[in-house]
Amino acid sequence: MGRVVYCKGAFVPEGDAHLSIFDRGFLFGDAVYEVTAVLGGQMIDNDAHLDRFERSLAALAIPLPVPRAEIERIQAELIVQNNLAEGTVYMQVSRGEADRDFLYPEGLSANLVAFTQARKLADTPSQKNGIAVDLAADLRWQRRDIKTAMLLGQVLLKHQARANGFGDVWMVEDGLVTEGSSSTAFIVTADGRVVTRPNSHVALPGCTRKAVLRLCDSHGLRLEERPFSPAEAQGAAEAFLTSASSFVTPVIRIGDVTIADGKPGPMTRQLQAYYLEAARGPRPASTCRA
Repeated sequence: MGRVVYCKGAFVPEGDAHLSIFDRGFLFGDAVYEVTAVLGGQMIDNDAHLDRFERSLAALAIPLPVPRAEIERIQAELIVQNNLAEGTVYMQVSRGEADRDFLYPEGLSANLVAFTQARKLADTPSQKNGIAVDLAADLRWQRRDIKTAMLLGQVLLKHQARANGFGDVWMVEDGLVTEGSSSTAFIVTADGRVVTRPNSHVALPGCTRKAVLRLCDSHGLRLEERPFSPAEAQGAAEAFLTSASSFVTPVIRIGDVTIADGKPGPMTRQLQAYYLEAARGPRPASTCRA
């Protein structure tokens, strides 16, 4: 049997899940999505993901199709029905279905779909050995803080980076790094400060980023929220990226420049350990979990 997915109010085999060709997520990318990591059968940072999910939907005036508690129940049920120990839960809400028109009618019923993907998230080769990231111009729209399904820019850049032998790509605008194609960019300065951009419209407010910032605070690590240039990144003592599906991943080369000695640095290793310890720790009893 294939996966069980959630589509328009029901748990069904993936082959039986269908949306209309007039769904605005399909026609216009008029949709918001979230991805929550699962480790040991438990969701990680899910409250932060649901907070961002609600904020992104509100920014596009798309109503939450079911109460938040029901979304948590759907996530948990998908984990159970698919026996998911490690991987991700994906959710997407589109504005709904209507004949193709840029001007959408009022009162559409939002469509919710969700599914799991089994994959290894912890202790991956990339986390152990580090990756190289390419640099490319950021060609996306101006509201990158909203997690929409309009990802063609990232798709094209990531595909080109992979073709050129890189593991990911960091995007650049006005001479400064905005973020990775599906991650938050960090550097560590020579005097041990962890640096990442502050939240704004130019980059997605990462949930794993938020967790790492919290870990820096709780462990007394010095943190600076400010932009940095590709040149500063290439001259940094360390670099790493964060995302829900890659956790804390060392970056050992940026463009054609090797970072320090070309090996994951000690601060990155500390943060990897802190993050996994927190992710594998006890979950709040008040949060719905599988």
